[in-house]
Amino acid sequence: MSRPSLSLELAGIFAGLGLPVPVAGGLVVHSPIDGSVIGACAPAGDVAAAVGRARAAFLRWREVPAPRRGEVLRRFGLLLRQHKTGLGRLVSIESGKILSEGQGEVQEMVDMCDFAVGLSRQLYGLTMTSERPGHRMMESWQPLGVCAVITAFNFPAAVWAWNAALALVCGDSVIWKPSSRTPLTALACQGLLLEAMAGVDEAPPGLSQLLVGAAGMGGALADHPDVALVSATGSTAMGRSLAPRVAARFGRCLLELGGNNGMIVTPSAELELALRAIVFAAAGTAGQRCTTLRRLFVHESIAPQLLARVQAAFASLTVGNPLQAGVLVGPLIDAAAVDAHRRALAQAQAEGGVVHGGETVAVADCLDGCYVRPALVEMPAQSALVCRETFSPILYVMRYRRLDEAIAAHNAVPQGLASSIFTTDLREAERFMSAAGSDCGIVNVNIGPSGAEIGGAFGGEKETGGGREAGSDAWRAYMRRSTSTINYSRDLPLAQGVRFDQGSS
Repeated sequence: MSRPSLSLELAGIFAGLGLPVPVAGGLVVHSPIDGSVIGACAPAGDVAAAVGRARAAFLRWREVPAPRRGEVLRRFGLLLRQHKTGLGRLVSIESGKILSEGQGEVQEMVDMCDFAVGLSRQLYGLTMTSERPGHRMMESWQPLGVCAVITAFNFPAAVWAWNAALALVCGDSVIWKPSSRTPLTALACQGLLLEAMAGVDEAPPGLSQLLVGAAGMGGALADHPDVALVSATGSTAMGRSLAPRVAARFGRCLLELGGNNGMIVTPSAELELALRAIVFAAAGTAGQRCTTLRRLFVHESIAPQLLARVQAAFASLTVGNPLQAGVLVGPLIDAAAVDAHRRALAQAQAEGGVVHGGETVAVADCLDGCYVRPALVEMPAQSALVCRETFSPILYVMRYRRLDEAIAAHNAVPQGLASSIFTTDLREAERFMSAAGSDCGIVNVNIGPSGAEIGGAFGGEKETGGGREAGSDAWRAYMRRSTSTINYSRDLPLAQGVRFDQGSS
């Protein structure tokens, strides 16, 4: 695809969304597909001013009944359905995902809106019995405040929707700081959300804002005392930088950081099922998911046959322009990612690893794109290199003899996001899911580590940050809890049998 055609296509997408084409500003945006310039936008202004507007909006929005807040998400979901094709294609052009993954990201936003609409009538608290006669206890969940959402390039829309949908329905205002690599998708999503808000009279100005610019804006949001929650998705290094700044002012942090995800394949596994899961989990999104499969532990009795099939599958994958039919692996985000990929493979070889694939790929009409073939690397042991996440399609493989040995190796990394085991042995599956099994936030059986549904809470442990987003009770992170005791008697007994007799005056 020629360079001018991508920018022209992007202009057509924005026109179809009813939004101005972003072609002016100091932040120039390149597509990883062919390196061409596809747009430009102006960096945002004063962070403090944006927080001030968000704070004012929150003070009004928190008093709007939750079902009316849900109306914004209902309208937004309808707009996303209407523009799914165009918006999904924009995600692919700007981030390099294949078309089905771009469409899937928009569908994930739609699902999140549906979830939030239902949640608007289910923000439940509890009632508790009191030890004091004539008393009742209850807990309520109240809106939290201004929520800052910092997102990464690899999911330029869906992760924001996880946060924004819940924050808005919970009564909070939102400030979005997207990756400087994918600001055009953010502009499009923000435009559609503002259109949805325009149909709800109670939605105040400043309820949702977009701050496009350098990483320093994230630090400014972390430092601001009126930002109640900072939800940040990105590298572990980014989390280490932001979290102490938020903690220093006793703010809240929700972190979704590094993943170095593992899979164990046991002798009883259905190998055809495992093969399909391995290939998608390791090569999908060109290895640029936080849930990408990066470490594979295979029982020594089945390793030769399984690894031969994985190697053949990797070699057969079509690497190329992600907008073309039949392509399954698009580009890495930039040249720096390709360099990191090459360095990791060179180090693996130096440590005795056997590398299959992983070479750079020249793609016609995309000569400035950053394309690599997925790599299968047989390692003699789980070295420091394997314990470090490289954000590219590299799958390190280690053999094992005993399941407990494999589980121990699986857990012996700093990250703890997603994990899986392939087995038809109930005892092995239950062991992996038990307290003595995987130490990750996502623990799957006979399914790969990637491709989480929004119905469950998403997130991980250890250096992954401990945050939870999307489904289940993740909404509680966006609210504050108040516990109330109501005395409907004419006495004033104290808890725990305490007596404080003041006598008569």
